[in-house]
Amino acid sequence: EGVGIGLSLVKELVSVNRGSIEVNKILKNTIQFTVVLPVVKSAFTAKEREKQSSSSLNVPGLPILESPDTFKEDEHSNNDDRNILLVVEDNVEVRQLIKNTFDDQYHVIEAANGQEGIEQAVKSVPDLIISDIMMPVVDGLELCSKLKTDERTSHVPIILLTAKAGEEDQYQGLATGADAYITKPFKIKLLFTQVSALVESRRALRKHYSQEVVLKPRDIAITRVDEQFLQRIQEVLDHQLTDSSFSVLEFSEEVGMSRMQLHRKLKALTGLSASEFIRSQRLKLATTLLKKSDANISQIGYQVGFNDPSYFAKCFREAYGLSPSEYSNSQTS
Repeated sequence: EGVGIGLSLVKELVSVNRGSIEVNKILKNTIQFTVVLPVVKSAFTAKEREKQSSSSLNVPGLPILESPDTFKEDEHSNNDDRNILLVVEDNVEVRQLIKNTFDDQYHVIEAANGQEGIEQAVKSVPDLIISDIMMPVVDGLELCSKLKTDERTSHVPIILLTAKAGEEDQYQGLATGADAYITKPFKIKLLFTQVSALVESRRALRKHYSQEVVLKPRDIAITRVDEQFLQRIQEVLDHQLTDSSFSVLEFSEEVGMSRMQLHRKLKALTGLSASEFIRSQRLKLATTLLKKSDANISQIGYQVGFNDPSYFAKCFREAYGLSPSEYSNSQTS
Protein backbone atom coordinates (compact mmCIF):
# COMPACT_ATOMS: atom_id res chain seq x y z
CA GLU A 1 0.00 0.00 0.00
CA GLY A 2 1.17 3.50 -0.80
CA VAL A 3 0.29 6.90 0.62
CA GLY A 4 -1.35 8.11 -2.59
CA ILE A 5 1.18 10.81 -3.40
CA GLY A 6 4.11 8.97 -4.97
CA LEU A 7 3.06 8.77 -8.63
CA SER A 8 1.75 12.32 -8.64
CA LEU A 9 4.98 13.58 -7.08
CA VAL A 10 7.10 11.74 -9.67
CA LYS A 11 4.95 13.10 -12.52
CA GLU A 12 5.34 16.69 -11.31
CA LEU A 13 9.09 16.29 -10.77
CA VAL A 14 9.53 14.89 -14.25
CA SER A 15 7.44 17.67 -15.79
CA VAL A 16 9.18 20.50 -13.96
CA ASN A 17 12.53 19.09 -15.10
CA ARG A 18 11.40 18.99 -18.77
CA GLY A 19 11.40 15.20 -18.82
CA SER A 20 8.99 12.44 -19.80
CA ILE A 21 7.58 9.36 -18.12
CA GLU A 22 6.05 6.26 -19.70
CA VAL A 23 4.49 3.13 -18.26
CA ASN A 24 4.32 -0.33 -19.82
CA LYS A 25 3.14 -3.69 -18.59
CA ILE A 26 5.99 -6.00 -19.61
CA LEU A 27 4.97 -9.17 -17.73
CA LYS A 28 1.83 -10.39 -16.00
CA ASN A 29 2.83 -8.98 -12.62
CA THR A 30 5.46 -6.47 -13.73
CA ILE A 31 4.96 -2.83 -14.65
CA GLN A 32 7.86 -0.82 -16.02
CA PHE A 33 8.13 2.95 -15.59
CA THR A 34 10.60 4.74 -17.84
CA VAL A 35 11.74 8.23 -16.87
CA VAL A 36 13.81 10.34 -19.25
CA LEU A 37 15.41 13.54 -17.95
CA PRO A 38 17.49 16.02 -19.96
CA VAL A 39 21.05 16.61 -18.75
CA VAL A 40 21.96 19.55 -20.99
CA LYS A 41 21.55 23.23 -20.16
CA SER A 42 19.82 23.91 -23.47
CA ALA A 43 16.74 22.06 -22.21
CA PHE A 44 16.08 24.89 -19.73
CA THR A 45 15.63 28.62 -20.12
CA ALA A 46 18.21 31.04 -18.74
CA LYS A 47 15.69 32.17 -16.10
CA GLU A 48 15.12 28.57 -14.96
CA ARG A 49 18.84 27.92 -14.68
CA GLU A 50 19.33 31.11 -12.68
CA LYS A 51 16.48 30.23 -10.34
CA GLN A 52 17.83 26.72 -9.78
CA SER A 53 21.34 27.93 -8.96
CA SER A 54 20.07 30.47 -6.44
CA SER A 55 17.59 28.16 -4.76
CA SER A 56 18.15 27.62 -1.04
CA LEU A 57 15.40 25.04 -0.69
CA ASN A 58 17.27 21.95 -1.87
CA VAL A 59 17.34 19.14 0.66
CA PRO A 60 19.52 16.07 -0.01
CA GLY A 61 17.34 13.27 -1.30
CA LEU A 62 14.17 15.36 -1.54
CA PRO A 63 13.65 17.86 -4.37
CA ILE A 64 11.04 20.55 -3.76
CA LEU A 65 8.44 21.20 -6.46
CA GLU A 66 7.46 24.74 -5.63
CA SER A 67 8.93 27.56 -3.60
CA PRO A 68 6.72 28.74 -0.71
CA ASP A 69 7.76 32.26 -1.71
CA THR A 70 5.21 32.13 -4.53
CA PHE A 71 2.28 31.80 -2.16
CA LYS A 72 3.26 33.16 1.23
CA GLU A 73 0.46 33.79 3.68
CA ASP A 74 1.17 37.52 3.80
CA GLU A 75 4.04 39.98 3.81
CA HIS A 76 3.88 40.56 7.53
CA SER A 77 5.20 37.17 8.66
CA ASN A 78 7.69 37.44 11.45
CA ASN A 79 10.10 34.54 11.80
CA ASP A 80 10.90 35.57 15.37
CA ASP A 81 7.32 34.98 16.42
CA ARG A 82 6.09 32.30 14.06
CA ASN A 83 2.95 30.24 14.52
CA ILE A 84 3.51 26.64 15.57
CA LEU A 85 2.51 24.00 13.01
CA LEU A 86 2.33 20.33 14.00
CA VAL A 87 2.71 17.80 11.16
CA VAL A 88 1.54 14.27 12.02
CA GLU A 89 2.47 11.82 9.26
CA ASP A 90 4.02 8.34 9.37
CA ASN A 91 5.57 8.62 5.90
CA VAL A 92 8.94 10.33 6.30
CA GLU A 93 9.09 11.72 2.76
CA VAL A 94 5.61 13.27 2.87
CA ARG A 95 6.29 14.69 6.34
CA GLN A 96 9.55 16.23 5.11
CA LEU A 97 7.84 17.67 2.03
CA ILE A 98 5.22 19.41 4.19
CA LYS A 99 7.85 20.60 6.67
CA ASN A 100 10.00 22.12 3.93
CA THR A 101 6.97 23.89 2.47
CA PHE A 102 6.04 25.65 5.72
CA ASP A 103 9.42 25.96 7.43
CA ASP A 104 10.00 29.56 6.32
CA GLN A 105 6.86 30.93 7.95
CA TYR A 106 5.97 28.45 10.69
CA HIS A 107 7.81 26.76 13.51
CA VAL A 108 7.20 23.18 12.41
CA ILE A 109 7.19 20.27 14.86
CA GLU A 110 6.74 16.66 13.76
CA ALA A 111 5.13 13.43 14.94
CA ALA A 112 5.38 10.02 13.27
CA ASN A 113 2.02 8.63 14.43
CA GLY A 114 -1.25 9.69 16.03
CA GLN A 115 -0.22 8.97 19.62
CA GLU A 116 2.92 11.08 19.25
CA GLY A 117 0.77 13.73 17.62
CA ILE A 118 -1.62 13.88 20.58
CA GLU A 119 1.28 14.13 23.03
CA GLN A 120 2.99 16.88 20.99
CA ALA A 121 -0.28 18.80 20.64
CA VAL A 122 -0.95 18.82 24.38
CA LYS A 123 2.67 19.69 25.13
CA SER A 124 3.08 22.50 22.57
CA VAL A 125 -0.54 23.65 21.90
CA PRO A 126 0.18 24.43 18.23
CA ASP A 127 -1.64 27.00 16.11
CA LEU A 128 -2.56 24.41 13.50
CA ILE A 129 -2.24 20.66 12.87
CA ILE A 130 -1.84 18.80 9.58
CA SER A 131 -2.43 15.08 10.07
CA ASP A 132 -2.62 12.00 7.91
CA ILE A 133 -5.56 9.69 8.63
CA MET A 134 -4.04 6.26 8.00
CA MET A 135 -1.30 5.90 10.65
CA PRO A 136 -0.11 3.26 13.12
CA VAL A 137 -0.84 3.27 16.88
CA VAL A 138 -3.52 5.99 16.68
CA ASP A 139 -5.06 7.10 13.38
CA GLY A 140 -5.88 10.65 12.34
CA LEU A 141 -9.61 10.35 13.08
CA GLU A 142 -8.98 9.33 16.69
CA LEU A 143 -6.34 12.05 17.04
CA CYS A 144 -8.80 14.65 15.80
CA SER A 145 -11.59 13.41 18.06
CA LYS A 146 -9.40 13.42 21.17
CA LEU A 147 -7.85 16.84 20.55
CA LYS A 148 -11.18 18.49 19.71
CA THR A 149 -12.67 17.30 23.00
CA ASP A 150 -9.64 18.27 25.10
CA GLU A 151 -10.01 21.77 26.56
CA ARG A 152 -6.32 22.47 26.06
CA THR A 153 -6.40 21.84 22.31
CA SER A 154 -10.07 22.09 21.25
CA HIS A 155 -9.47 25.42 19.51
CA VAL A 156 -6.62 24.18 17.30
CA PRO A 157 -7.66 23.84 13.62
CA ILE A 158 -6.91 20.42 12.12
CA ILE A 159 -6.45 19.54 8.45
CA LEU A 160 -6.79 15.82 7.67
CA LEU A 161 -4.94 14.26 4.74
CA THR A 162 -5.98 10.93 3.25
CA ALA A 163 -5.80 8.80 0.12
CA LYS A 164 -9.49 7.91 0.59
CA ALA A 165 -11.50 10.11 -1.74
CA GLY A 166 -15.04 8.80 -1.06
CA GLU A 167 -17.71 11.15 0.27
CA GLU A 168 -18.43 8.92 3.27
CA ASP A 169 -14.75 9.06 4.24
CA GLN A 170 -14.84 12.85 4.08
CA TYR A 171 -18.02 13.01 6.16
CA GLN A 172 -16.37 10.78 8.74
CA GLY A 173 -13.33 13.06 8.89
CA LEU A 174 -15.40 16.23 9.26
CA ALA A 175 -17.66 14.57 11.84
CA THR A 176 -14.69 14.22 14.20
CA GLY A 177 -14.32 18.02 14.21
CA ALA A 178 -11.72 18.41 11.46
CA ASP A 179 -11.64 21.89 9.96
CA ALA A 180 -10.60 20.76 6.49
CA TYR A 181 -10.14 17.52 4.57
CA ILE A 182 -7.70 17.16 1.67
CA THR A 183 -7.29 14.01 -0.41
CA LYS A 184 -3.99 12.66 -1.66
CA PRO A 185 -2.38 13.29 -4.04
CA PHE A 186 -2.68 17.01 -3.36
CA LYS A 187 -1.14 20.20 -4.66
CA ILE A 188 1.19 21.83 -2.16
CA LYS A 189 -0.26 25.21 -3.04
CA LEU A 190 -3.78 23.98 -2.14
CA LEU A 191 -2.54 22.83 1.26
CA PHE A 192 -0.71 26.11 1.84
CA THR A 193 -3.83 28.10 0.88
CA GLN A 194 -5.99 26.06 3.25
CA VAL A 195 -3.56 26.60 6.10
CA SER A 196 -3.47 30.35 5.42
CA ALA A 197 -7.28 30.52 5.35
CA LEU A 198 -7.62 28.80 8.73
CA VAL A 199 -4.93 30.97 10.32
CA GLU A 200 -6.68 34.08 8.95
CA SER A 201 -10.07 32.98 10.29
CA ARG A 202 -8.59 32.63 13.78
CA ARG A 203 -7.00 36.07 13.42
CA ALA A 204 -10.42 37.53 12.59
CA LEU A 205 -11.90 36.03 15.77
CA ARG A 206 -9.09 37.53 17.85
CA LYS A 207 -9.77 40.92 16.27
CA HIS A 208 -13.45 40.56 17.12
CA TYR A 209 -12.56 39.86 20.76
CA SER A 210 -10.45 43.04 20.98
CA GLN A 211 -13.51 45.10 20.04
CA GLU A 212 -15.78 43.57 22.70
CA VAL A 213 -16.19 45.38 25.99
CA VAL A 214 -17.63 42.30 27.69
CA LEU A 215 -16.26 38.81 27.16
CA LYS A 216 -18.86 36.91 25.12
CA PRO A 217 -17.75 33.26 24.89
CA ARG A 218 -20.13 32.39 22.06
CA ASP A 219 -18.74 35.16 19.85
CA ILE A 220 -15.11 34.04 19.94
CA ALA A 221 -15.38 30.30 20.72
CA ILE A 222 -14.26 27.84 18.04
CA THR A 223 -16.07 24.81 19.50
CA ARG A 224 -18.53 24.06 22.28
CA VAL A 225 -15.56 22.99 24.42
CA ASP A 226 -14.00 26.44 23.86
CA GLU A 227 -17.24 28.11 24.87
CA GLN A 228 -17.32 26.15 28.12
CA PHE A 229 -13.67 27.04 28.74
CA LEU A 230 -14.34 30.76 28.26
CA GLN A 231 -17.37 30.60 30.53
CA ARG A 232 -15.23 29.00 33.21
CA ILE A 233 -12.57 31.66 32.66
CA GLN A 234 -15.25 34.31 33.17
CA GLU A 235 -16.37 32.68 36.42
CA VAL A 236 -12.80 32.69 37.74
CA LEU A 237 -12.37 36.34 36.82
CA ASP A 238 -15.71 37.31 38.35
CA HIS A 239 -14.30 36.19 41.71
CA GLN A 240 -10.64 37.15 41.34
CA LEU A 241 -10.32 40.04 38.88
CA THR A 242 -10.51 42.86 41.44
CA ASP A 243 -7.84 41.25 43.64
CA SER A 244 -4.61 43.11 42.79
CA SER A 245 -2.53 40.12 43.98
CA PHE A 246 -4.23 37.71 41.56
CA SER A 247 -1.38 36.24 39.47
CA VAL A 248 -1.03 34.26 36.25
CA LEU A 249 0.11 31.26 38.30
CA GLU A 250 -3.10 31.35 40.37
CA PHE A 251 -5.07 31.86 37.17
CA SER A 252 -3.60 28.75 35.53
CA GLU A 253 -4.08 26.68 38.70
CA GLU A 254 -7.75 27.63 38.96
CA VAL A 255 -8.29 26.83 35.29
CA GLY A 256 -6.45 23.51 35.59
CA MET A 257 -3.79 24.12 32.95
CA SER A 258 -0.07 24.77 32.99
CA ARG A 259 0.99 28.39 32.53
CA MET A 260 2.21 27.59 29.01
CA GLN A 261 -1.04 25.84 28.02
CA LEU A 262 -3.15 28.71 29.34
CA HIS A 263 -0.91 31.23 27.59
CA ARG A 264 -1.16 29.40 24.24
CA LYS A 265 -4.92 28.88 24.57
CA LEU A 266 -5.69 32.51 25.39
CA LYS A 267 -3.24 33.74 22.77
CA ALA A 268 -5.05 31.69 20.13
CA LEU A 269 -8.54 32.81 21.16
CA THR A 270 -7.91 36.44 22.09
CA GLY A 271 -4.43 37.37 20.84
CA LEU A 272 -3.37 38.12 24.42
CA SER A 273 -1.09 36.38 26.88
CA ALA A 274 -2.55 35.38 30.25
CA SER A 275 -1.23 38.51 32.00
CA GLU A 276 -2.40 40.73 29.13
CA PHE A 277 -5.80 39.05 29.25
CA ILE A 278 -6.22 39.78 32.97
CA ARG A 279 -5.21 43.40 32.41
CA SER A 280 -7.57 43.68 29.44
CA GLN A 281 -10.48 42.40 31.48
CA ARG A 282 -9.68 44.84 34.29
CA LEU A 283 -9.60 47.74 31.84
CA LYS A 284 -12.87 46.67 30.24
CA LEU A 285 -14.46 46.56 33.69
CA ALA A 286 -13.03 50.03 34.31
CA THR A 287 -14.80 51.40 31.21
CA THR A 288 -18.11 50.16 32.62
CA LEU A 289 -17.46 51.80 36.00
CA LEU A 290 -16.34 55.05 34.39
CA LYS A 291 -19.72 55.23 32.66
CA LYS A 292 -21.83 54.39 35.71
CA SER A 293 -19.88 55.08 38.91
CA ASP A 294 -19.42 58.39 40.75
CA ALA A 295 -16.09 57.20 42.19
CA ASN A 296 -12.93 59.10 41.25
CA ILE A 297 -10.34 57.73 38.85
CA SER A 298 -8.01 56.38 41.54
CA GLN A 299 -10.84 54.60 43.32
CA ILE A 300 -11.95 52.94 40.10
CA GLY A 301 -8.37 51.82 39.44
CA TYR A 302 -8.26 50.18 42.87
CA GLN A 303 -11.70 48.63 42.36
CA VAL A 304 -10.65 46.82 39.19
CA GLY A 305 -7.41 45.42 40.65
CA PHE A 306 -4.73 48.06 39.96
CA ASN A 307 -2.75 49.04 43.06
CA ASP A 308 -1.07 52.02 41.35
CA PRO A 309 -3.33 54.81 39.94
CA SER A 310 -0.54 56.05 37.63
CA TYR A 311 -0.03 52.61 36.15
CA PHE A 312 -3.80 52.25 35.74
CA ALA A 313 -3.96 55.54 33.83
CA LYS A 314 -0.99 54.53 31.65
CA CYS A 315 -2.50 51.13 30.75
CA PHE A 316 -5.90 52.69 30.09
CA ARG A 317 -4.46 55.26 27.67
CA GLU A 318 -2.50 52.56 25.83
CA ALA A 319 -5.67 50.50 25.43
CA TYR A 320 -8.20 53.21 24.56
CA GLY A 321 -6.17 56.22 23.42
CA LEU A 322 -7.66 58.39 26.18
CA SER A 323 -6.93 58.94 29.84
CA PRO A 324 -9.59 57.55 32.24
CA SER A 325 -10.87 61.07 32.96
CA GLU A 326 -11.04 61.92 29.23
CA TYR A 327 -12.93 58.69 28.61
CA SER A 328 -15.34 59.43 31.45
CA ASN A 329 -16.01 62.96 30.14
CA SER A 330 -16.58 61.66 26.61
CA GLN A 331 -19.29 59.35 27.92
CA THR A 332 -21.15 62.07 29.80
CA SER A 333 -20.88 64.87 27.23
